[in-house]
Amino acid sequence: MDRTTTTRAAIRSPAASTAGPSARRGAGPPPASHPPRTPGAPQAAPAALRERAARVLGANWTGTSTVPSRALYPHQWSWDSAFIAIGLRHLSPLRAQLELETLLSAQWADGRVPHIVFNPAVPLDAYFPSPDFWRSTTAGRAAGAPLAVQTSGIVQPPVHALAAWLVHLADPGLSRARSFLSRLHPRLAAWHRHLLHHRDLGGAGLAAVVHPWEQGMDNSPCWDGPLSRVPPARPHSYRRADLDHGSPQDRPTDLDYGRYVRLATEYRDAGYGYGAGMRARAGTSGGTGGFGFAVEDPAFNALLIASEHALARITAELGVPATARHDRAERLTRVLVERLWDAEDGIFRCRDLLAGGSDPVTGGPGRAQVRGEGASGALVGERGVTGLIPLVVPGLPRDVVADLVRTARGPHFELGGRARLVPSHDLLSPAFDPRRYWRGPAWFNTNWLLERGLRLHGAREHADALRAALLDTAVASDFAEYVDPYTGDGCGARGFGWSAALALDLGVAAAHGRDMSDMSDMSTETTAGPGSDEGARND
Repeated sequence: MDRTTTTRAAIRSPAASTAGPSARRGAGPPPASHPPRTPGAPQAAPAALRERAARVLGANWTGTSTVPSRALYPHQWSWDSAFIAIGLRHLSPLRAQLELETLLSAQWADGRVPHIVFNPAVPLDAYFPSPDFWRSTTAGRAAGAPLAVQTSGIVQPPVHALAAWLVHLADPGLSRARSFLSRLHPRLAAWHRHLLHHRDLGGAGLAAVVHPWEQGMDNSPCWDGPLSRVPPARPHSYRRADLDHGSPQDRPTDLDYGRYVRLATEYRDAGYGYGAGMRARAGTSGGTGGFGFAVEDPAFNALLIASEHALARITAELGVPATARHDRAERLTRVLVERLWDAEDGIFRCRDLLAGGSDPVTGGPGRAQVRGEGASGALVGERGVTGLIPLVVPGLPRDVVADLVRTARGPHFELGGRARLVPSHDLLSPAFDPRRYWRGPAWFNTNWLLERGLRLHGAREHADALRAALLDTAVASDFAEYVDPYTGDGCGARGFGWSAALALDLGVAAAHGRDMSDMSDMSTETTAGPGSDEGARND
């Protein structure tokens, strides 16, 4: 996610609160769980929730897009905007369309959607890494970076086609009148083509990430092994602006941050490209690669699959048969299971493409590697929420779904148990920390995805309970950036964009008594006749 924070010269807005109980690293659940909810009590009056969420989204609106937080993250972030558009569609379908259009207008010629689109009105010293660090218009010239706007050079999870389809469904008449889908379709197709072609570093068909910020869960313990090979940047070569506003106990460590900067610097200095040499290094066990980090992540690829199904819906809406896109999504689903599913522990795991035969976390023997064409690297031993998010994938084998739900409800994640929301990391791991960014706190976007996945696969009771808990916690924490998974105490920014947007989305669904909120985008069926999507065939 790389949301390092603003400096003292930042845009004025309520300060982020970092107050709360001390961290319980790897200690398991606290002695007492959160107080039970009164049976039948409403999470928040629908009108009140809508009003409060609308205030947050209005305050963060720039006129063309929505910042995650005025104080902490004063630019446009890629997957934030996708999630925000999903909520905005209930307030203003037009604004939701503009949100996605603004982001995709900064797309590079090679198809990538950058993870940050910088606002030129924001001072350079208000955020790091700033535009003068990424140097997109010069370092990214060969990859087709736009000249009219400054961006970062890395990407974030591909939620965009799913968001575009949901935004269309909010007001199909407006969408058609503005040619919303027909204008976005080629950009979304190019974005998916970029990931499927340029990012298949393992050779098996899945997209790989080359920086933890790309996957979105920056300092997840899942990255500890892969990052251990990366030498950190010199401490005095950059300044951590985030520590001006957040407690060091809640942020990534200096060591991790130095490694993030090193990876981003090397990637920039290599022209943001993916040459054959990089793919060859990624496929060689034990190599360090040109960038030192290449991971196939289950959540990133699950969101690509879900968005590929949504892009098939968009294609069919435009009158083109979408069979090929659905076929591709189903093929990716098979590869996801074959390559990243750990049947023994009932969870999807990350694959470190640059690891040798040993487990990069424990140093012991590596978990069973997938055999066959393109098999490389080793599965990471840590359990992260990333391993549960494939629940959003339609067509996931029933036994895999059953095991994922069992794992989510078990002691490692406590869905429906003593945890208020599903944490970002294994509650029983020695690396678990309930307050340090992605090493344990619960996030609203991952819980929204899990609620959606549970509902998709018929686990209605668990989805309803999670929806109620998410709405309760979002309102009580003033739409915090993330929360302690046990207590629900807010951490990071307040009035956070996607927290308000996704709570609004679930609140609308609950108010209308919907069991499957706009789930048609996830269906593997298509209304198009026989044939293939010509655009998809050539992707």
